[in-house]
Amino acid sequence: MEMNNGENMDFVCMYCKQELENVAQYLNLSEDVVTLLSRVEHVHSAELEVGEQRYRAYRVQHNSALGPTKGGIRFHPDVNVEEVATLAYLMSLKTALLGLPFGGAKGGVNVNPKLLSQEQLEELSRAYVRAFYKHMGPWKDVPAPDVYTNEQVMAWMLDEYEKLTHTHAPGFITGKPLILGGSEGRDVATAYGAYVIIKALVESVIKKDRREVRVSIQGFGNAGLNLAKLLAEDGFNVVAVSDSSTGIYNPHGLRTFDLIEFKKKHKSLKHWDYDTKIGSEEVLFLEDVDIVVPSALGNVINKHNVDNVKAPYVVEVANAPITPDADVVLREKGVEVVPAILANAGGVVVSWLEWVQNNTGYYWSQEEVLEKASVKMNNAFKAVVRKKKGGMTWRDSAYALAIERIVQAETMRGHV
Repeated sequence: MEMNNGENMDFVCMYCKQELENVAQYLNLSEDVVTLLSRVEHVHSAELEVGEQRYRAYRVQHNSALGPTKGGIRFHPDVNVEEVATLAYLMSLKTALLGLPFGGAKGGVNVNPKLLSQEQLEELSRAYVRAFYKHMGPWKDVPAPDVYTNEQVMAWMLDEYEKLTHTHAPGFITGKPLILGGSEGRDVATAYGAYVIIKALVESVIKKDRREVRVSIQGFGNAGLNLAKLLAEDGFNVVAVSDSSTGIYNPHGLRTFDLIEFKKKHKSLKHWDYDTKIGSEEVLFLEDVDIVVPSALGNVINKHNVDNVKAPYVVEVANAPITPDADVVLREKGVEVVPAILANAGGVVVSWLEWVQNNTGYYWSQEEVLEKASVKMNNAFKAVVRKKKGGMTWRDSAYALAIERIVQAETMRGHV
């Protein structure tokens, strides 16, 4: 196994640098702060061997000023070190904004997991831990699920970590099965957090009856599907959804609960026979919606299509669904963007609650977990609203709060 133990303080995340430079003028960030947050603390990389195949793997720890780093592990054929560093940076901002005792990290393996057998997937999961376990742990760096990883992958990783360290350490990883110390509410955490933010946005900013608020959701996986369900249950008018196969649109509102059952049964919306079929990405560009929610992969709104965005509000539930150059265009157009570090933070909030439960041995019901998560999400929303002054966007306000907290911690430690 080829390893690079990654004491790499010189790695600069170019996405992070570009994004920070875009907001620097609005937040009065010094060049030193932009440099500090554009660099990562550690880049760990390895070649993982599964049978005769080798896969490039990464674990990037961006900033640990506020606590042990935290972030998911994704298995995807497009994984690369720049993407992983970008996501680690966003996790640093997210945990700081939500007031969690974590920094930001991310991990990934460049692999198409759909081509692996169950046995190969298990071996890959265990190989990942063998490669990086010395750099992770309950008080160092706490992984979680991400794209194409799930509670079973987390269970294998936990088992491998405990074998290697000869400890019982459920707090090493979050998103685990309940029987191994997972948390109630974890399966709906990201969607629930997004629902709390959208509800607060409508009540305090948009100020419309929720039955008149038209929502379009791109991505009908765990986050998008559960968000559609929560919004529909609360009376919001979900008019469009899409998965990778197709988009479904009805200006009068979708049969959301039927769509959910159809998706669960058929694994795709492709053969849904009701409503209007549109392209998967067209749900982002509908004219008669109030809120567009990208909840699939990153960079779906970019310089090539940003002019097609017509909704007055975009709520980022996917990680980095808007490229920095497209974000500048949306700012100029007056489109309000609620950034992912706020809108999709429900997942990491419940991950934090899982970690707390693991480290104390005291476990809560789903109702208790979601109630605690709701308090955290609402407090962060209110703090961003208070900060949002003098032409600042939602992203400016959220980033300003997060960056101020990280810089304050770095300053008190004598690093700035």
